[in-house]
Amino acid sequence: MSHADSPPVPAEPLHATGESADLASSFRMATFRLARRLRAQRAVDSLSDGQFAVLAALKMSGPRTLGELADRERVTPPSMNRTVNCLEESGYVTRTPDADDRRKVNVAVTDEGRAVVDETIRRRDAWLEEALASLEPDERRTLAAAAEIMREVAAR
Repeated sequence: MSHADSPPVPAEPLHATGESADLASSFRMATFRLARRLRAQRAVDSLSDGQFAVLAALKMSGPRTLGELADRERVTPPSMNRTVNCLEESGYVTRTPDADDRRKVNVAVTDEGRAVVDETIRRRDAWLEEALASLEPDERRTLAAAAEIMREVAAR
């Protein structure tokens, strides 16, 4: 077999080993624990994480079709339909026929749904502010730098 026929060698190992594996595992666990604590801070206890994600997406991006919401949340259209049904029954979203394609329905957040998103974000920010206030200034600076790195990693 000539050099040109040999299989490509990955530039990076497929599985991290040693120190980088330990860091990855530790970072993943800490990130999930923090995310769980933040998710617990919500305005409506009966609202699932998936339902909140849909409300927040509608608040940020405006009305969307069920298909667009399903794609965004990486769920099936029937699953998204069940989520939207629950949100609609609670008064957090409305459905209106699409002006251009009557087969489609647009889902929009209501004022009550917006208020739930705003209050949940306020509670989560307040909880995190209180937690960060107990840290030393150099620890807060480290977390600020880590936040920027996390944004870069998440964008890959």
